[in-house]
Amino acid sequence: METIYFKDAPMQVYGFLPSVGEAAPGFQLAGVDLNTVTLDSFPGKKIVLNIFPSLDTDVCAMSVRRFNTEAASLSDTAVVCVSMDLPFAMKRFCTANGIEGVTMASAFRSPAFSQKYGVQIVDGPLAGLLARAVIIIDKDRKVVYRELVGQITDEPDYKTALAVLKGEI
Repeated sequence: METIYFKDAPMQVYGFLPSVGEAAPGFQLAGVDLNTVTLDSFPGKKIVLNIFPSLDTDVCAMSVRRFNTEAASLSDTAVVCVSMDLPFAMKRFCTANGIEGVTMASAFRSPAFSQKYGVQIVDGPLAGLLARAVIIIDKDRKVVYRELVGQITDEPDYKTALAVLKGEI
């Protein structure tokens, strides 16, 4: 188990993020239209999994906006924003914020996702939600970048994630 922090209080996360070089685990998430979003939904594209607790927090909303602006503009990249928020709430958020470049995907009916990707918070006040993480998967479906954000109220390292996407690192 990994340890992350919420306002300096430790919380445990089930398992571990997939390692760099490892094949990305398959997943089945619910899109805003309730259709299934999978790893195979994005053939020929790199995938950024922007994983977070809930759109109802400022930091989570900022990460969706930032990846919508920067990573989704790359023609060979799909950004999938994953949380436990219901698809209806995700759709409302995107409409209200003009978010059009990312795919929103809910893990609410897919406990296997949070376990395979090592992002399920198992204790503390956010138990049951997803930890903040960024995982980049290449076109061959291998993990090429991973970040589990240690303090859940912090934003991810956009600069490094974007450099990996652009092949600068």
